[in-house]
Amino acid sequence: MASPQGLAPATRTLLTLAAFVVALAGVHAAQDILAPVVLAAVLVVIVHPIRHPLERRGWPRWLATTTVIVTAYLILAVLMAMLVFAGVRFAALVQDFLPELQSAASAVTDRLAELGLDQQAADAAADFLNPSALLSVATTVSGTVVNVASTLFVVVTYILFMSVDAARYDGARGLFGSERRSELDRATALNVGVRRYFVVSATFGGIVAVIDGLALLWLGVPAPAVWAILAFVTNFIPNIGFVLGVIPPTVLALVVGGWPLALAVVAVYSIVNVVLQVLVQPKFVADAVNITLTLSFASVVFWTFVIGPLGAILAVPLTLLTRAMLLQGGAPTAWYAWLSGDDAVPTPDGPQSPPSSGAPPAERTEPPAPTDDPDPVPA
Repeated sequence: MASPQGLAPATRTLLTLAAFVVALAGVHAAQDILAPVVLAAVLVVIVHPIRHPLERRGWPRWLATTTVIVTAYLILAVLMAMLVFAGVRFAALVQDFLPELQSAASAVTDRLAELGLDQQAADAAADFLNPSALLSVATTVSGTVVNVASTLFVVVTYILFMSVDAARYDGARGLFGSERRSELDRATALNVGVRRYFVVSATFGGIVAVIDGLALLWLGVPAPAVWAILAFVTNFIPNIGFVLGVIPPTVLALVVGGWPLALAVVAVYSIVNVVLQVLVQPKFVADAVNITLTLSFASVVFWTFVIGPLGAILAVPLTLLTRAMLLQGGAPTAWYAWLSGDDAVPTPDGPQSPPSSGAPPAERTEPPAPTDDPDPVPA
């Protein structure tokens, strides 16, 4: 029987892709279990550094662990309260404005027909304002909130266990630092990247939510707090979060104030959200986690398909985890890691940052200067 090394490159590629598809099918089948696990793990990673200053001040380990658990629970409780409020209020708004939505849908259909669009195109555009469709969306949002609340106990339990185990894993570097240096470095980089990503996203999300909420309040759009919460939550969805956040308030503005108010909402969101979320924030995210804009966008679609709606919010952390496990194992996968946005290029002497300017690689024929340091640290 031929060894895997003896297979043709095309055969090895097909076998790898087949194994990848089988693994993804298993993850997709277990999404109801894995999604809460990933959410709990992300929360623990975010709040775990709280433990270190407390222990340095002499707090016992059990008390520091309790503080970490309580902090994670508070974050989860605040997020759940915001989602429940927004979901319930959104469903109530759709019910309250059903007649107006029906009138707006009819007006859109007639106007598009006057502009020369065929009936099929006009009907497709008007379906966007169809009351039954919006009611279905509102019901789905409310149902999703209820489903998340029903799994809250599972997430709470995972947070408890993971926080206790995290205290134990803090000693791994002291015990296995020389033997498992590569794995520990990758785990540390992953944790730091996840924390940086959510700090950046939460910061920009808070700024965008406050500005959008105040602007909608000034314009007179109903329930500005709901749309501010939606803007904050959708900010955690890379690249397409802006589109998801602007549609509901625009539709409601069209119903209560006509096209001028709807266009005003779009203008405000375009100025604020496009500048901050599309032009400024991606640069900070890329610097924080070393991931390309293309990969961050594709990861949203991919992980939403694999583990469901929660995958849109957890897309970047899951992509970072996948890269740490599969693409940061050394020189054989360095090319693929670099393509994903990782600037650390492994060499026989350790990670090296690629040159950002100067002569092309083919012209760099001089060997590096000798050094007495057996493990040089790149500048």
